[in-house]
This record gives sequence, structure tokens and C-alpha cells, in this order.
Amino acid sequence: MCGQKLPIRALLSSIKMHLLFSPEIKLWWVLLVLFAVVSKQQCYPDNGNTESQVPCYFIFGDSLADSGNNNHLQTLAKANYSPYGIDFPDGPTGRFCNGRTIVDIIAEKLGFENFIPPFATATGTDIVSGVNYASGSAGIRDETGQQQGQRIPFNKQLRNHQITVSRLIDIIGNNESTSLYLSKCLYSVGMGSNDYINNYFLPQYYPTSHEYTLEQFTGLLLEEYKQQLRTLYEYGARKIAVFGLGQIGCTPDAVHTYGTHGSACVVIMNNASQLFNSRLKPAVDQLNNDLTDAKFIYIDFYGIAGDNGFKVDNIGCCQVEEGGLCNPNIPPCPNRTEYVFWDSFHPTEAYNVFLAERSFSASNDFYVYPFDIRNLVSFNQGAAASK
Repeated sequence: MCGQKLPIRALLSSIKMHLLFSPEIKLWWVLLVLFAVVSKQQCYPDNGNTESQVPCYFIFGDSLADSGNNNHLQTLAKANYSPYGIDFPDGPTGRFCNGRTIVDIIAEKLGFENFIPPFATATGTDIVSGVNYASGSAGIRDETGQQQGQRIPFNKQLRNHQITVSRLIDIIGNNESTSLYLSKCLYSVGMGSNDYINNYFLPQYYPTSHEYTLEQFTGLLLEEYKQQLRTLYEYGARKIAVFGLGQIGCTPDAVHTYGTHGSACVVIMNNASQLFNSRLKPAVDQLNNDLTDAKFIYIDFYGIAGDNGFKVDNIGCCQVEEGGLCNPNIPPCPNRTEYVFWDSFHPTEAYNVFLAERSFSASNDFYVYPFDIRNLVSFNQGAAASK
């Protein structure tokens, strides 16, 4: 019953404590975790999650999903100070937002009671519900974002996930059971924006725009990205949502830095997003054809952004410093639900809700391919592989 959540949580906490000292109960513990996850689904208020549920959620990405992995790095790309987190239950956490990120909202829709912990602080049995590896300024290419300082590129995020998988094997007890467990989890990946914003379009720091045309650079990105997604598959991922790039030429920073020459946004940057997305969608097809026991889906953030209904979409809600992040401790705008952008790069919580809802349960088939996250998490890979 919904009024009896607390005893379930207490039971799980007790089991986790015993697990540390009693390896022989590992299998029983896993079964109880799965039972509790399913039970929690029934106790949540209606949030559009009528059928789908997963035991864990693993998140890879950049500052759109970072929940604190950059906090202790030597980097300019961190957001663990006020007014970031002004609308988040725990205040500033390292999220580049006034409140919840897209992946936070997706996790809630999946039925998780707690936010998925960042790899930097996840310990013990915290990892059985999933881990967030995302890092502000990170990209597909290792050098992307280096002018900002330390960051965790996608390749390093994958290595961190390999560490998590090893820890899960120790908790669950054997490789086969761990593989089965991971195959039921959701994985989301949102990479590529910084490879343009913090690489290709910064010729003062990177040679890529001199060495490659936009098409050539995009081709190189997609080849590396496909291999990284295959590596994620090799580490056990079977249900993978891949987020396309948004309208990076419409961020307040892009408009301020490059100018629009009469257009609403920076055309060349939006062209880069569209080019990347046009090659990512067939890459998803190729991965699904090659890896038949897995399912990859593509989420079209660029298309979703087209008709959002927000009143203010050309400036951020907080006062920003030179680098485009919020000035510390200065009150932001009071009408945050009317803004698309929180600072010069990142969405408000209200806009993240808009994106997450359409990613999770698409109202338009053009936004997702071949289907949305709700259908992905209930997808039967075994049945698909046997066809």
C-alpha cells in the first residue's frame, strides 16, 4: 500500500547493512531489491509512468546531466554554489540548473525515490540503483573542454562505469547474475554539444576547425561515438537512450559571442547540431542491426525544442559572469517557469521538465526513434533477438 513506503525503505536499508557482512545473502538481496522497485511503482502518484520500471539507471553526459561530478575538479565548469539549486531540495549540488535536470526528472518518472548519485560520491550499495557519470564541459573527444580545466570525457566515464560493474559483480555475486541485472537497466547518453561549443567553434584553443570541414569533423565524431556506444554495450548495457543535440546556436552565450546577423540564432552552430543529428539517427539503426539483443533509441532534442511555449527564450534567468555561468549569490529572476535558459548555456528546471516529458512519453513520433523511453524500458530484448 502507498502508505507503507517507509517500512520498505527500512527493510532495504537493513538488508544493505547485512549485505556488507553476509555475502551469502547476495542473491536474496537482489531479488528483494527488484521486488521493492516494482512495489514502489505502485505507490507513486500518476506521473505518466503506468507500465515502465527499471532496477537501475546509468547516466552519461555533460553539464546538462552533471549532478556533482565536477565539484572537486580543478575546473571553471562547476555549479556548486548559489543561486544554482535555488529550487532543488538540497540546494546547490553541482547541477547546472536552478532545480532538477532532465535525467533527474526521467528518474522520477521511472519510479526512483532518490536521485541517481554521482560517481564522485556513490559508495557501497548506492550503485545498485544506478550511477550518474556526467561531467560539465565533457565531450566525445578527450581534448574537448580542456580550456575549462579538468573534466571527465566520455571515454573516462566509460572507464568509471567499468569500475562500477566490477563493484556490482562483488555485490551480486557472479558475472551472469550481474549481466542479467544490467540488461534490465536504463542507460542514457547525451554527448556531442561540447565537441562543437568547447572545441570546433573555439579556434583560439583548438585546431579542429582549421584541420577539418564541419562535415569531416562531424564524421569523425560519429565514428568515435559509435565505438563508445559499442563499448557501453560490451559493459552490459542493453536499453540505451541516446539524446541528440539541441539548438546550440540559440543559447544566450552563442548569440552574444558570435552574433546572429539578423537571424534568431547562430545559424552555423545550429547547422552543426542538425548535421550531427542527421548522422546519429542512422547510427542508431546500425547499432540496432548489429547488436540484436540490445535496443538503442534516439531522442530528438532539436525537434522537441521547436514549439515550447516559453515566454523568454533569448536570455538567462540569472545574472552571468564572463564565462556564462551565474554570478555567485545574486538573486535570479523570480518568474523562472517562464524562462528557457537558466544561465547562458543551460535550461531551467521548467524547460527540463518540458524536454523530459516529451522524451519519456512522446506526443509526436518525430521526436523519438523508433520509440520513446517509456517503451524502451519495457522492451523485451530477448524476443527481439530471437526474431
